[in-house]
Amino acid sequence: MKSKSVKLNRRAILALAAATVTLPFIAPVDAFAGTVDEAKAKGKVVIGIQGDNSPWGFVNSSGVQDGLDADIGKAFAEYLGVKAEFVPLAVANRIPALMTGKVDVLFATMGMTAERAKTIQFSQPYAGNVLSVYGPKDKKIAGFDDLSGVAVGVPKSSAMDTAITAGAGTKANILRFDDDAANIQALISGQVEVVGGNQFYGDRLNAAAAGKYESKFDLTTLYNGAGTRPGEKDWNETINAFLTKIKGDGELAKIYTKWMKRDVPSFPASLPEIPFTAK
Repeated sequence: MKSKSVKLNRRAILALAAATVTLPFIAPVDAFAGTVDEAKAKGKVVIGIQGDNSPWGFVNSSGVQDGLDADIGKAFAEYLGVKAEFVPLAVANRIPALMTGKVDVLFATMGMTAERAKTIQFSQPYAGNVLSVYGPKDKKIAGFDDLSGVAVGVPKSSAMDTAITAGAGTKANILRFDDDAANIQALISGQVEVVGGNQFYGDRLNAAAAGKYESKFDLTTLYNGAGTRPGEKDWNETINAFLTKIKGDGELAKIYTKWMKRDVPSFPASLPEIPFTAK
């Protein structure tokens, strides 16, 4: 059982986050997430997930959360012996929703970056994602220098936003959108000339306009991990144990084949400035 001081510290951390982040859709009271044991006692784990980013996380035609992250979230709930309750989030709202206690954990296409690791606690990686710049086939874009004066779309606060901002600086006209769906639509509608996107943008763009778009150049390979609040060892240790299990027993491979249509990548044992375990 956790001591009273530990629980008070948890509440203090979350209260501070709630006081410093403005989120209209997060209730000002009863917004604190609890411990793993408290989640088990309530019979549910509240999971933050992307709401419209197929095949990672999306709402299907039956109105049910679906995708790779949804299947992993369901498997995690089963591992805990509870039900999964999903909270669909936009890219920019993922970390605030976690830090203010709206969700217990993020399985939300969370790219593992050193900058994000300053705010949240990452688990070991469970997915890989090649990020690239996409645009019309007839437009010459071979690198950051070719983005000078170009309108570039990115999901707000995403790894693509970070990479293109760092690479193109003030040379490009960077427009930031709430999520991947809005980013893709901006390219199709002509609001931007190119976009930064994940490895599935090619499929989605081809479905919308066959043969018109292509990958121009790669930005980076990003690994995805689950996100929890700093210092919450119980959630971090439980998620890492769960991920080790599904990597070892083949369950992750089945989920990956279903949604990614490719083999599970080889995951790094460590990443610079991104600890996988809570202190």
